[in-house]
Amino acid sequence: MFEVIKSGGWMMLPIILCSIGAMGIIAERLWSLQRKKIVPSELVPQVWNLFREQKLDKAALYRLKTSSPLGYILAAGLANSEHGREVMKECIEEAGRQVVHNLERFLNTLGTIAAVSPLLGLLGTVFGMIEIFSSLMQHGAGDPSALAGGISVALVTTAAGLTVAIPSLIFHRHFERLVDEYIVNMEAEALKLIEILHGDREEAL
Repeated sequence: MFEVIKSGGWMMLPIILCSIGAMGIIAERLWSLQRKKIVPSELVPQVWNLFREQKLDKAALYRLKTSSPLGYILAAGLANSEHGREVMKECIEEAGRQVVHNLERFLNTLGTIAAVSPLLGLLGTVFGMIEIFSSLMQHGAGDPSALAGGISVALVTTAAGLTVAIPSLIFHRHFERLVDEYIVNMEAEALKLIEILHGDREEAL
């Protein structure tokens, strides 16, 4: 493996750095974007039980706020429920924007890596072709070994760039879809909270 990387020349360095960055982001997002951490299935029933029993004091709201992104949004609404529907909705929307920002953390970087990696491979290919033509000018076409270095750079960097870009793009799209799904779920729960607290809907769990 080291020989393959070495044959790709110095352009392999930024491609390897992109690979390390992509693997780190993918691992972190797989850990952070677990459904049980974002929208715990047992959270909403717990909130309604506390609300019915009038146990949503400041301590309970703080625990709810720090429990999960969904809890953060629901706590923002519950903390301002006595100020009216519109104020409550504005607070939930503000909290939702913060949650979305946190859920999308590093996704832009991962998308950039997916876009840049094949370009780095292409750049390495260009350098390899330049090396090939330089060898042709100096040694002619009769010495295959003189062309081997340029061919290695041209092929290895392209393959390496695509190897980094393809999984990065796949996971980037997967995480974007996952975040969109979580946003829809959290919006539905927040709207249900507003409607129940202001008498527009009967509680149904």
